[in-house]
Amino acid sequence: MITIKSNREIELMKEACRVAAIAHKEIELNIKPGMTTYDLDILAENAIRKNGAIPAEKGYPSEVKGMPDYPASTCISINDEVIHGVPSKKRVIKDGDIVSVDLVALKNGFNGDMARTYLVGNVSKEAKRLVEVTKQAFFEGIKFAKKGNRIGDISHAIGEYVKSQGYSVLKEFQGHGIGREMHEDPGIPNYGKAGRGARLEPGMTLAIEPMVLAGSPEIWELEDGWTIATQDGQLSAHYENTILITEKEPNILTIL
Repeated sequence: MITIKSNREIELMKEACRVAAIAHKEIELNIKPGMTTYDLDILAENAIRKNGAIPAEKGYPSEVKGMPDYPASTCISINDEVIHGVPSKKRVIKDGDIVSVDLVALKNGFNGDMARTYLVGNVSKEAKRLVEVTKQAFFEGIKFAKKGNRIGDISHAIGEYVKSQGYSVLKEFQGHGIGREMHEDPGIPNYGKAGRGARLEPGMTLAIEPMVLAGSPEIWELEDGWTIATQDGQLSAHYENTILITEKEPNILTIL
């Protein structure tokens, strides 16, 4: 069931989204070669908690039987890792890496979800282009995030733009509604047909998140039971914001 947020709920959600953006700003200002992904995770967790929120990804239940719940405050994925990379004291960020960080701040009972792919040091032109296309795919999608349109209009716009740039979208994972729960209805694929899916109404809050692969769309799951990587070893990037559907243009909540 899709939840329509009241004005009061929207104000509470804006605060959670603000905290998520603050945490990402800390990462943006501090990420550098030689850090571990664990270092980044602690940096983000401290920023979230300092601002009165909880890192909602920590303890997220595993869907794989026998695997523990998610152990960290962020998902940090490097280069060919698409999403859900688990931070580690052993994983050192190198010059030329692209590093995707996905985090969720929970405050006052509401979630704010945001992801970025960071360029670290001397990054190749190909990597820079992939990251820029992934970001632009988000903005192509939200051109259609307006009252009266449908979820499929957003999905179609993202998928067609990514395809036009010679890249692939991740089909096994998608964006989603968000609010009191991290993942709510509706699901929002990064591909599909226009004119399909739920109709957009003011008060809907959505996490729109293009996940783009430089090569084949084929993926695999690493032994940790969380990390999703490209099968061909090519790069991937991730860009996500939590948005609000309004009477007019969509409102991006996870931007300071």
